[in-house]
Amino acid sequence: MSQAPSPKSQAPTVVFTNGVFDILHPGHVRYLREARALGDKLIVAINSDRSVRALGKSPDRPINPENERAEVLRALACVDEVVIFDEDTPHEIIKKLQPDILVKGADWGENAIVGRDIVEARGGRVVRIKLAEGYSTTQILQRIRNK
Repeated sequence: MSQAPSPKSQAPTVVFTNGVFDILHPGHVRYLREARALGDKLIVAINSDRSVRALGKSPDRPINPENERAEVLRALACVDEVVIFDEDTPHEIIKKLQPDILVKGADWGENAIVGRDIVEARGGRVVRIKLAEGYSTTQILQRIRNK
């Protein structure tokens, strides 16, 4: 009597992306869904409040504090984990997590993507996702301020 071969134990494909995700909008949701579709697990790293200010966005940013931004992202079915990083870039968190796939918006130049070196050095890949047109936190804030 022959036995069926035992299934190979395979580690899940981990997808990583990062950003501020201050005021969540449909563009964010579409981007995160597409990122999650690339693997088995999606980890989203968000900038701490301090690192958002260091990015040089408007002085009143972020609008939502880091813990609230993380809570909203964790509520999305496509997001498996959320981590907050305090450095100016996500390089150290990418080095620690060692994702298989690194995702950024297509507005980022290929050579400007932080962590590319880490992911590609271990055989992973970098994917740039086209952003949904007409959605941005900056545009939302401009509309609010102009009312």
